Amino acid sequence: MSGKLSVLIVGGYGTFGGRLVELFENDSRLTLIVAGRSRARADAFVKTRGAAKAQLVAAAFDRDGDVDGQLAKLRPEILVDASGPFQAYGEGQYKIVEACIAKGIHYLDLADGSDFVAGVSAFDAAARAAGIFVLSGVSSFPVLTAATVRRLSSDIRRIDAIFGGIAPSPYAGVGENVIRAIASYAGRPTALKRGGAWSLGHPFTDQIRFTIAPPGALPLKSTLFSLVDVPDLRALTELWPDAASIWMGAGPVPEILHRALIGFAWLVRLRIVPSLSPLAPLMFFATNRVRWGEHRGGMFVAVNGTTANGVSVQRSWHLLAEGDDGPLIPSMAVAAIIQKLLSGEAPSTGARAATRDLELEDYEKLFASRTITTGIREQASGGAPLYERVLGAAWLRLPAEIRAIHSVHSHLIAEGRADVERGRGALVQLIAWMMAFPKAGRDLPLTVQFTAKDGVETWTRDFAGQRFFSRQFAGRGRSEFLLCESFGPLKFAMALVARNRELHLVLRRWSFLRVPMPMWLCPRSQAFESVEGGRFRFYVEIRIPLIGLIVRYKGWLNCDNAQAGASPITQVSYGYS
Repeated sequence: MSGKLSVLIVGGYGTFGGRLVELFENDSRLTLIVAGRSRARADAFVKTRGAAKAQLVAAAFDRDGDVDGQLAKLRPEILVDASGPFQAYGEGQYKIVEACIAKGIHYLDLADGSDFVAGVSAFDAAARAAGIFVLSGVSSFPVLTAATVRRLSSDIRRIDAIFGGIAPSPYAGVGENVIRAIASYAGRPTALKRGGAWSLGHPFTDQIRFTIAPPGALPLKSTLFSLVDVPDLRALTELWPDAASIWMGAGPVPEILHRALIGFAWLVRLRIVPSLSPLAPLMFFATNRVRWGEHRGGMFVAVNGTTANGVSVQRSWHLLAEGDDGPLIPSMAVAAIIQKLLSGEAPSTGARAATRDLELEDYEKLFASRTITTGIREQASGGAPLYERVLGAAWLRLPAEIRAIHSVHSHLIAEGRADVERGRGALVQLIAWMMAFPKAGRDLPLTVQFTAKDGVETWTRDFAGQRFFSRQFAGRGRSEFLLCESFGPLKFAMALVARNRELHLVLRRWSFLRVPMPMWLCPRSQAFESVEGGRFRFYVEIRIPLIGLIVRYKGWLNCDNAQAGASPITQVSYGYS
């Protein structure tokens, strides 16, 4: 394109509009008109973006005012409605769409209301006649979900079910309009496909639990997702009409607040109260004040179906976003469409939900510049070694020496040498004795026997005649996608994290006599496997809070199974309950 492309962002200083500016501001080809009801707030926001390469212009724009006159004054080439809540627009909800069509201005919105997005198609003929595109729901729900389902179902003949969910970081910052939208529909009936027929669901009274875990990455904790009223419930049905069930949820944390919302939603469902809208200000305050946990967010999309060969498939796509990168994802669909437009790939004219206008590859280009990790998991093969099943696609990223040690089909013996250190003090010695950890020593002969049966591996370690053993198996339920290791009554659930050609085992959960224990009481463990000089090497260190080092052992192992890592790749199944 020649010259600057002028983009009017309605709600430009709000939560989603501000993130759009962040995504666009380093592109000198753009003029960004940051607009909202308050010109003063728009001015203040623009001043905070002093390093922007794009031209930023503050403006006032009131969707309830003279829309035609305001557009005539600002003269944008594209309008992005990032305000909302779209569920509450009421009469005249499409007045901006109509004004854009009349003036030949391309239109995009981040609408999350299923009725609003579905209604945009009524303007298709008018948009085509005007030579413009009008795209609604240009956000994670439903654009990213639709693109992901296409990727997951490329070889699936019949889709039986589609599930998905977004789990925002507790520190993401939720806009007031988002909370108002949630309050307006929580507990109220909404149509969705279930069991092959249309039925009524009630948002935030219907739950599943899922663990977002891209292969080889540190997963999110098991998250409770509640049904939400989003455009996907209808839009995905139009794309895949044979799908028997379609379900989309949100997993806000801390879970205690989520469960409070569930309780209030049930009051609406049972018609004890008509709506949660009066509670929206309190919900907004609590959501943005009561927060703890990891500053990480994620998303998943899962597909059940059958291939042309009649094989049942369970496949899921996982996304993890670190820190402040997660909140940008809902705005990335708009960024991707405008980037394609700048490259000469304009969307086709007409008015519609934007479910066919982007593919997962378009998102992946934006993910690459952020701390965002994605991956696909598939149902497990019972014949694959334990670590291969848990790691999924990340298994093949490991060095052959690490794969060889963990390619245990029935029995494997590895031999090597190890150095062992013990902490000091009578209590440390008692704990080490109870766990049967080896005594201190240097260059000790080490033999490890691995025995696999019914999906469980037994590891028997022999440090110069001092033996201790543990059992390892794939986690289930809240330990889904984790590797569990039991030492008598103690069980530890660890993430297998593959990075820099190393395999790290990161503690995520633990229990005593099957009773979940708080992580602040959990022994601290640093454990990883690597390759040096062509040898498999290991490092394990265990500490206990307020007590200190219990044991540290490191060394190397060799086995006669160096080619075992060449087995076909299989992946662990996803789970929801």
